[in-house]
Amino acid sequence: MNPPDALIHLLGALYGALLVAAAFMRAPLLEALRIDALFVPGFSEKTRPLNLLAGLLIAGYAAYSLLSRQPI
Repeated sequence: MNPPDALIHLLGALYGALLVAAAFMRAPLLEALRIDALFVPGFSEKTRPLNLLAGLLIAGYAAYSLLSRQPI
């Protein structure tokens, strides 16, 4: 895997981890990154668990992409 691809996957894993953190913690940085605030009209504390699901999916896909062997 070439370095730009690895960087993109690392940033994806970091964003996924921040989304998981946004499901549990309230901080200005995490509030700005929330997926439910971007896509759900009338977001509230009830829609906060969507960040956990989205974060796990994004971080999992990024980690899988980093760890899988790519043919050269």
